[in-house]
Parts: sequence; structure tokens; C-alpha cells
Amino acid sequence: MNQVLAIAAGGAAGSVLRFWMSTWVHSFAGRSFPYGTLTVNVLGCLAMGFLFVLFLDRLSDNNVLRAGVLIGVLGGFTTFSSFSIETFNLIEQGAWVKAVANMTGSLLLCVGATWLGVILGRQV
Repeated sequence: MNQVLAIAAGGAAGSVLRFWMSTWVHSFAGRSFPYGTLTVNVLGCLAMGFLFVLFLDRLSDNNVLRAGVLIGVLGGFTTFSSFSIETFNLIEQGAWVKAVANMTGSLLLCVGATWLGVILGRQV
């Protein structure tokens, strides 16, 4: 039950952090491209890679904290559903280049950020 509570609390915190980060990014980058969602997904993937290694290698005995952070906070922070609807909206608007850029950028940057996070986590 402690894990469930940690995930719920972490999910709430991650969702608020996503809102703040997206709002902040859109305040200077504009809304012509889903920069906010791309930013949170890349940062979330970087954090996931780093913290995944850190928890497994150094903090493996704390299942509640691991679940709260990895599943809760990062699950609430990153968002595939927002990515999907924003990409769909770009396609509906006929902005195919932006849609493909968002899909390609999200895939490459997020997987790359996860990889970098794993490397950084292994260095700690």
C-alpha cells in the first residue's frame, strides 16, 4: 500500500511539474510547435535513465521511493497522450513537416536522453 500512495503522490507532483515546465517553455518558444511536451518528454527520459540506474545500483532496497519517483513523478511528468494529440492536430492542420519533426525529434531525443541518463547514472 505504501508504494501505491507514493505513486499517487508522485503522479500528482509530476503532473504539476509538467504543467509548469510546459507553460514556461511555451512562454518563450510559442505554441506553433509542441515545444513544451517535447521538452518534458526529453527531460523525463533523461531523468528516467539516470534514476533507473541510480535506484537499481545504489538504492535498490527502497522500493517505495523508487516506485514513487519512477512510476509516479516521471509517469506524471512525461506524457505520451499529449504528444499524440498534438501530433495529430499538426497532421489535421496539414502541418506534415512539423508533425514528422515532432515524431522524429521525440523518438530520437527521448531515446537519446534515456541513454545519456543511463550513462550518467552509471558514472555516479
